[in-house]
Amino acid sequence: MAEEKEFKNLVIQGAIYKTTFTKKFENRVNYETPNENLIYSFIPGTIVDIFVKTRQMVKEGETLLLLEAMKMENQVRMPFDGQIVKIHIKKDEVIPKRHLMIEIKKA
Repeated sequence: MAEEKEFKNLVIQGAIYKTTFTKKFENRVNYETPNENLIYSFIPGTIVDIFVKTRQMVKEGETLLLLEAMKMENQVRMPFDGQIVKIHIKKDEVIPKRHLMIEIKKA
């Protein structure tokens, strides 16, 4: 006897479609909106220098730290005016991709 498929609603730009989902789709990792108050490394590398301290007020565009990766120094800049809450890295530390470096909050 054939397995009966369960139809589910899929909403795309307001249009509702009845469809079946694959097991891969049903077991996928759901998207989470990134937390704008957490700055993660975008590439593995070494922390060359840190220019800020905890509780320091920082303006948008100011350089927070230098991350060396593949012999290039990358400036990590403040995305908005705010304050440094916590620093999770040290100078000369080797970090992987997606490593939490700094916690910040809007001013």
